[in-house]
Amino acid sequence: MLRLPTLTLLLAFLLLFSLALITNAATATATITQQFKEAPQFYNSPDCPSFDQDDPDSESDCGDDDSIIFCSDQAVHVAMTLDTAYIRGSMAAILSVLQHSSCPQNIAFHFVASASANASLLRATISSSFPYLKFRVYTFDDSFVSRLISTSIRSALDCPLNYARSYLANILPLGVRRVVYLDSDLVLVDDIAKLAATQLGEKSVLAAPEYCNANFTIYFTPTFWSNPSLSLTFADRKACYFNTGVMVIDLYRWRAGDYTSKIEEWMELQKRMRIYELGSLPPFLLVFAGNIVPVDHRWNQHGLGGDNFRGLCRDLHPGPVSLLHWSGKGKPWARLDANRPCPLDALWAPYDLLQTPFALDS
Repeated sequence: MLRLPTLTLLLAFLLLFSLALITNAATATATITQQFKEAPQFYNSPDCPSFDQDDPDSESDCGDDDSIIFCSDQAVHVAMTLDTAYIRGSMAAILSVLQHSSCPQNIAFHFVASASANASLLRATISSSFPYLKFRVYTFDDSFVSRLISTSIRSALDCPLNYARSYLANILPLGVRRVVYLDSDLVLVDDIAKLAATQLGEKSVLAAPEYCNANFTIYFTPTFWSNPSLSLTFADRKACYFNTGVMVIDLYRWRAGDYTSKIEEWMELQKRMRIYELGSLPPFLLVFAGNIVPVDHRWNQHGLGGDNFRGLCRDLHPGPVSLLHWSGKGKPWARLDANRPCPLDALWAPYDLLQTPFALDS
């Protein structure tokens, strides 16, 4: 016969175990039952380049299924992270890229998923809505970067997958030279080939819209600025803020300069002495700010998700728009579902592929 303390502990364990099962089942059900509509198929215009399947210069690690596009310089290579939390945003972003491309069949998508994610489910979800999409899903072992991550001002920024952009040169095939990295909370309203064609000059590693009127000092702590050996990092360059959610990256130059290690060194220092507060952005600024090729601001109308605390509504920046980016706390799909959308969320809604229970067949 069990004693009372033992019985109490056993009942408590069974209760916690049951709650865990219910929570996991609910999460799994939510993931499985979230259905997306099939997107239209998009075709190349007549003047789009074709790929030579017998190209002797193609890299051997491209594989043999639609192989050449995944390493061809003629393709537009797009890299995105992929997870269940942001899958709805990713689907909208993919649709917007294809819809506004003059050569949609020449776009190779490289999706990076966490090793703990259900890659088969993510792959099947993408294939179901985009049967003709040329894409691959890569596994990112985030266990290593997890030990380098420091807590930031918003817990969502601490997700290891947010740091995958620093490891693209290690993850993607060696034959991919130039890649456009995109966050999942954005949509394009222009041809991505224009962005991909950004000239990087003779030695620049990446290009992005930069904002030199922003207060650059706020991205680092007083500890950083009061330490001469640290603040002198920017002494010989005009350091400007840039948003890492939209970047054109030369992976050959990245590998040659071992920039992943440079970013990791700053993250290791952050673990010893707190020099910034904002997730994966500051290490990029420390390594690249002042040394990037500036891109027209139209390619990253960012901040539409509001600040990182309240996610208040924001307006567009002055000027033309090629890409709308809901960076910040507020995401358009969440605000639409809550019936509390911001005015600009109406620009995201047409790209939403979520199949609602009440949707009628057209």
